[in-house]
Amino acid sequence: MELFAWLNAQLLRMDWLAALVRLLLEEGLGLDTASRVGASVHFFIYDVIKIFILLGVLIFSISWVQSYFPPERTRRILGGLRGVRANLMGALLGTVTPFCSCSSIPLFIGFTSSGLPLGVTFAFLISSPLVDLASVILLASIFNWSIALAYVLLGIVLAVLGGSLIGRARMERHVEAFVMHNKVLDLPASQLSRRDRLQFSWEQVREVFGRVWLYVLIGVGIGAAIHNWIPQDMVLALLGEDRWWAVPLATLVGVPMYADIFGTLPIAEALVAKGVGLGTALAFMMAVTALSLPSLIMLKKVVKGPLLALFFSIVLVGIMLIGVLFNRFAYLLI
Repeated sequence: MELFAWLNAQLLRMDWLAALVRLLLEEGLGLDTASRVGASVHFFIYDVIKIFILLGVLIFSISWVQSYFPPERTRRILGGLRGVRANLMGALLGTVTPFCSCSSIPLFIGFTSSGLPLGVTFAFLISSPLVDLASVILLASIFNWSIALAYVLLGIVLAVLGGSLIGRARMERHVEAFVMHNKVLDLPASQLSRRDRLQFSWEQVREVFGRVWLYVLIGVGIGAAIHNWIPQDMVLALLGEDRWWAVPLATLVGVPMYADIFGTLPIAEALVAKGVGLGTALAFMMAVTALSLPSLIMLKKVVKGPLLALFFSIVLVGIMLIGVLFNRFAYLLI
């Protein structure tokens, strides 16, 4: 256990990086990292570098694995399953796709046009932005593995239940016609060389970085401000654990926003450090990533109003329930 704790501290939390940044700021620039300004600068530089390092390594590794599972192969694997098992596989597939909610929608179109059941594709659509492996490891680096694994479990449960409810609602008629007839082009995994896989993985890293770098900077900046400048009493007055409205408010505030989970994690970290309930912070994070306004606008282009409303309602209620559960039982995970 001591070895695991050491590896977790050095490889995920990167304590060595925190110490190095502190040394450079104090010895190189003469900045007191115990002061409000110094602590903010240290928080910003350390978190940005840590997230980018982890993100690059994880996206490359996950993309390499993904190169063996093109859409057609995935369709064949999922096509032989039905019911909850199929929805579970769709949700698990979402955990290995490093996409935000907007980027998941083209894959949702591809899977639907390939003939996969609607419940499976929505299980994937819910799971993909919430519980991809990169974000889970980042979550463990900020909090701990117990919290990260509990988050994964509840996220998958939400995706499976959401997919199952949508599948049972028989709402295929509320999917736009062009989705059902969209052509899916695919390249068999067997035709990809090692060089192709390296190029694909590197391109995925570049694409993800190009999409998230600004949100990471903004998220870490907001986190640094919350952590060092906003009074704790003010934060607790709005989002304290004893406030019954904390989880619903955090969820509803997150919906109009748009950012990848990598940009919202530092905000969640800062909120928890200020005394906000873990479930409240995670509910905000999940709402931003799974129910962002831009993703809902994109989804409206491929599904009709009743199906969109059902999807939104299921995920919104699910996120609030997960937030309440984390607030209630967080002490078991710390």
